[in-house]
Amino acid sequence: MQVWPGETYPLGATYDGAGTNFAVFTEAADRVELCLLHDDGSETAVELRESDAFVRHAYLPGVMPGQRYGFRVHGPYDPGRGLRCNAAKLLLDPYAKAVAGAVRWGEEVYGYHFDAPERRNDLDSAPHTMTSVVINPYFDWGDDRPPRTEYHHTVIYEAHVKGLTMRHPGLPEELRGTYAALAHPAVIGHLTDLGVTALELMPVHQFVDDHRLVDLGLGNYWGYNTIGFFAPHNAYASWGDRGQQVLEFKSAVRALHEAGIEVILDVVYNHTAEGNHLGPTLSFKGIDNPSYYRLTDDPRYYMDTTGTGNSLLMRSPHVLQMIMDSLRYWVTEMHVDGFRFDLAATLARQFHEVDRLSSFFDLVQQDPVVSRVKLIAEPWDVGEGGYQVGNFPPLWTEWNGKYRDTVRDLWRGEPRALAEFGSRLTGSSDLYQDDGRRPLASINFVTCHDGFTLRDLVSYDDKHNEANEEGNRDGESHNRSWNCGVEGETDDPGVLALRDRQSRNFLATLMLSQGVPMISHGDEFARTQRGNNNAYCQDNEISWLDWPEDGGALLEFLRTMVWLRRDHPVLRRRRFFHGRPVEGGHGELSDIAWFTPGGAEMTRRDWDAAGESALTVFLNGNAISEPGPRGERITDDSFLLMFNASPRPLEFRVPVNHGRRWQVVVDTARAEGVPPGSGAKAGAGDLLTLEDRSLVVLQRPA
Repeated sequence: MQVWPGETYPLGATYDGAGTNFAVFTEAADRVELCLLHDDGSETAVELRESDAFVRHAYLPGVMPGQRYGFRVHGPYDPGRGLRCNAAKLLLDPYAKAVAGAVRWGEEVYGYHFDAPERRNDLDSAPHTMTSVVINPYFDWGDDRPPRTEYHHTVIYEAHVKGLTMRHPGLPEELRGTYAALAHPAVIGHLTDLGVTALELMPVHQFVDDHRLVDLGLGNYWGYNTIGFFAPHNAYASWGDRGQQVLEFKSAVRALHEAGIEVILDVVYNHTAEGNHLGPTLSFKGIDNPSYYRLTDDPRYYMDTTGTGNSLLMRSPHVLQMIMDSLRYWVTEMHVDGFRFDLAATLARQFHEVDRLSSFFDLVQQDPVVSRVKLIAEPWDVGEGGYQVGNFPPLWTEWNGKYRDTVRDLWRGEPRALAEFGSRLTGSSDLYQDDGRRPLASINFVTCHDGFTLRDLVSYDDKHNEANEEGNRDGESHNRSWNCGVEGETDDPGVLALRDRQSRNFLATLMLSQGVPMISHGDEFARTQRGNNNAYCQDNEISWLDWPEDGGALLEFLRTMVWLRRDHPVLRRRRFFHGRPVEGGHGELSDIAWFTPGGAEMTRRDWDAAGESALTVFLNGNAISEPGPRGERITDDSFLLMFNASPRPLEFRVPVNHGRRWQVVVDTARAEGVPPGSGAKAGAGDLLTLEDRSLVVLQRPA
């Protein structure tokens, strides 16, 4: 075999049409072997003799796409110094663009012996581990263009590739649970009909099913256990894992773009699947453990701010380079439109404290590729000081956990929720305005993959996670949920009607709030996980969406709310409300006003009243301060939003001096939600009776 010197960059395996360049960083190694793997189980080892700036490299003419490979790293095994090199372990390329196979758990993939953790394990891991794959980078994108939907037009739909598609009756069986299913007209048609503009996919980076879960007959269904930051997860491919997963993912992105739907990836750059000092040796740990991971003062052990056993070393230039290279790769080569960063506070930990000005954010800010896509933070981790909602840099948006908690509290009847609800409804200016951000920095959600589904939120007071085999100790115990009188499933028509109404209340509130709404997949069909609020390991009917034959009333209601929001810019403003008349607006009315159910303007005493859980909000469509795309003045219809979260019917008086004639366009007390154009009329000063725990929207033409 010919071996040419090759190049140090790009890292990973790069096929150029005639052969493949291999490059891997390791400062810890004495010697690195590139191992080409053959289908008969044999391997050809090629030593990477060229080394520049700790990058070992070579070019192999004739090595083609589909070739499986790995690295064997010779060097010191000295855990007391943080070094865990072991040439008996075949290691994944940190820059692998595709991965073949799965881990077959056994002592072979660990660097130590189970009965003697201090003793080095020299069992060969090759027959038991995954392998890297050389890919063909060429793909016919045609005239693919990113939709680049502005945030104020964005409606995000969070989904799991397998969970969304595994039981869809309109899909061929061989496509269910795959990337190809996302490209199918049956799935895309549902998203476009609902009004979704962005599909946020739970992790599709190559991940690993934990040893413990596999022994229990479970798996890492959610995928927050990454081992390959450049490779699409191979189990979601419908026709092979020798690079076909890359082509299939690209095809799905192209089809979604054709429908005007952006693709956002949930990414896990805070830790890897190698766990703590007792975890397996699959890649980074054996290549250069102290360069990739945060180690404690005793280098045998790992700093863990993620709850998974390890954290990546965010002050390492090589870790930062890998993350930025990965992000750019997914934008430029895979054409994705943004990222949601799991446990993003960990990315800000250069040393111990969370630092919003850490190197990672500096790199993102100046990067001409990454800085132009949607960047969404999950703004917390499990470390000290890890809850950072409202504290990310101006370029970023955030999952607003305070929005979720406050909206849940209001509709379940918690006292003193009204004042904070006002802030959350109007875009959380208390969190985002001081650093120059706008309402669109707030990704609003009531439910997501982590926690109860919408149906379970209104059906369970307590979690029921027994299927996870952890004695129901896992998952959040304080869910701010309310079962409407009966725990779990029931035939009681009164309880069922109340649950339906509460579901409509949550969805309507979400779509009427300033910021960017995010829907959790299946909530439109009242999907249930039977009270499991931590279904991370349930790759089965508990988590998969059971598509109904017809959409049902809740789907129709949500569609009505999404399209109402789309059609009215006053419901999705780009700037915060001023609370006063706007210069150039029509009349003397302020852009927003707050009223008691009796029609009087709210006072501080009204906001602070412990037992109050009802109010009216006036949104003035003639006082929108931000201009249109060509600098034109925007006008819209005006709205009255009447919230009755109390446990009894209440009379609401239509405020005087804010419009004479109104029409009811939404009423969550009715199963159909009142389709636009068929609601009752109301005049200034009229009384409307709102059912207990219901929401009414009135509209006045501009």
